[in-house]
Amino acid sequence: MALIPTNPAANPAATDKKAVRQAASEDVLLREVDEAVRQDQFSNFISAYGKPLIGALILGLAAFGGYLYWEKQNEADLEARSETLVSALDQIEAGNLGTGSATLDPLLADKEAGIRTAAKMLKAGIAMEQGKAQQAAEIFSAVAADNDAPQVMRDLATIREVAATYDSRKPEDVIARLKPIAVPGHAFFGSAAEMVAMAYLEQGKRADAGTLFAAIAKDEKTPDGLRSRSRQMAGLLGVDAIEDVDKVLEEITASDNEAAVAAE
Repeated sequence: MALIPTNPAANPAATDKKAVRQAASEDVLLREVDEAVRQDQFSNFISAYGKPLIGALILGLAAFGGYLYWEKQNEADLEARSETLVSALDQIEAGNLGTGSATLDPLLADKEAGIRTAAKMLKAGIAMEQGKAQQAAEIFSAVAADNDAPQVMRDLATIREVAATYDSRKPEDVIARLKPIAVPGHAFFGSAAEMVAMAYLEQGKRADAGTLFAAIAKDEKTPDGLRSRSRQMAGLLGVDAIEDVDKVLEEITASDNEAAVAAE
């Protein structure tokens, strides 16, 4: 019996199975090729950039660790310097001005503006207490010229410097130094304005002095003692500085009572 040749076209099922197997084989081959390409690319990438990347990672971790160490050390140093400042304050409060002054010396050139400024202001204050006005003025001047110091401390240092050397200064110099501070609303308006008003008097400018004394007397943020003194000066110069008579009388009565209690 003769075999009948197989005709694929006459057997659609066989043809479909063969196509499916061929497609599956091609898909597996493509995956293997794709995986080989990926591995080859990764190997090439690691060969070319692996060491630099690992080095960069190590450097990054080292830098981060160094920063944490620096921050910890910086905090420790700042705490130690703050303790030195507190120790100096304790000595000053105890009346040991010499010891307190010596304790402040290492902080006068501190890298932190806040600590440096505080140390200098205390050092100058001690010098004033010891009758060393010129030395104090030089320190106050250094604070006033320090651009890194807080502006409020620079202004205060300017006032203290001028006050320490007021008698040796010309009136126009006092006015030039303090006039920018002697404006209503400034934290140290009263202290600066009083010296400016006195300088006006030395120049014979009674009207300007009286107006400024009156402004001090009317400024409720100014200490009562300075307001009372300025009110009297304004009155002597012919400028009315009283806005509320009853309130002024109450302040005078309270001041007298405090003086009486202090005298007992």
